[in-house]
Amino acid sequence: MKDSSTFKTIMIGLGIGLVVLALIAGFWGAYRWASSLWVEDPPPPPATLCRAQLDSGSASITIDQSRYASLMAGIAAQRGLVPRAVSIAITTAFQESDIRNLDYGDRDSLGIFQQRPSQGWGTEEQIMDPYYSTGKFFDEMVKVSDWQNSDIGDVAQAVQRSGFPDAYDKHVDRARLLASSLSGQTPASWSCIVYNPAPANPELLVSSMTRAYGATVHAVVTPGTSSEDPYVTLTASNEEIAWSVAAFAQSWATETGVKEVTIGSYEWKASDKTLTGWVGRTDSSQSSTTVIVRF
Repeated sequence: MKDSSTFKTIMIGLGIGLVVLALIAGFWGAYRWASSLWVEDPPPPPATLCRAQLDSGSASITIDQSRYASLMAGIAAQRGLVPRAVSIAITTAFQESDIRNLDYGDRDSLGIFQQRPSQGWGTEEQIMDPYYSTGKFFDEMVKVSDWQNSDIGDVAQAVQRSGFPDAYDKHVDRARLLASSLSGQTPASWSCIVYNPAPANPELLVSSMTRAYGATVHAVVTPGTSSEDPYVTLTASNEEIAWSVAAFAQSWATETGVKEVTIGSYEWKASDKTLTGWVGRTDSSQSSTTVIVRF
């Protein structure tokens, strides 16, 4: 009888302990729920994007896409091609890769334009180089009869020979807006949100820009000092290319730490929260073909 009574006492104690633990867990859950009503989660970081804002409309892409699109504009400028060439290239890249440098695709297709080594576009390593692949695209584009005036989707199809010949058409309007801004045809129309930028790297910006624009741009790097940040002075061969170069610098801001771009009497300052526009400067004597990029 004594053992039975002891066993019952132990079991009752265990039961009470479990009830107490359940109550504690319940109170803790209620506290967490009540706290969630009063404490808001931190807002997500802003979308890192770039936008062309024109009177005729606007178009946005990610800053990663904008780096590839900006080098298309630079390579077109280096070759003396009109902004329409940039529209055709961006239209094609939208359809083929969503303007991403893919290391996979249908059969052996690769890169921004999904070019195939087996079809003579180059080696895998060459095609994965966006400068090379863009140059090869333009090589074939200029062979298309009357490419300057023909339908953009038709020109893209003539170069790519896709199994879906009409698929390019849906990207044309958006590509035109982006190309007009990135090529400098519409000045002061490009902006990017620069979230979590890399450390200042003017050398990377200059090497990337020089490879894209070639002799159409002359760059001079001024190293930073204890009292002044580094900056790059870029002299373009004409005003349209200068505005294209400015957009290139904005598009590469997260990679190179660009903080400010000035051209002529206009100034743009990077923000990690919003798309900041170009503003006028009344006290500037800077040439409209000179772009100064600060880091």
